[in-house]
Amino acid sequence: MQDRIALLERKRGLLVQLLDQPDLGTLRIDVNQALEEMDDLIDEFKKAFPAA
Repeated sequence: MQDRIALLERKRGLLVQLLDQPDLGTLRIDVNQALEEMDDLIDEFKKAFPAA
């Protein structure tokens, strides 16, 4: 499980880079939502497993 969360943290940067694309259009909303959900998931994991 820790490996998957670490992978999510690394892949998060790709979504942030995607937001910098000027031609993203309405997909920007979906990317923002994905980032929010990803951040929530990572935060919840860290709260549930603080030593992880």
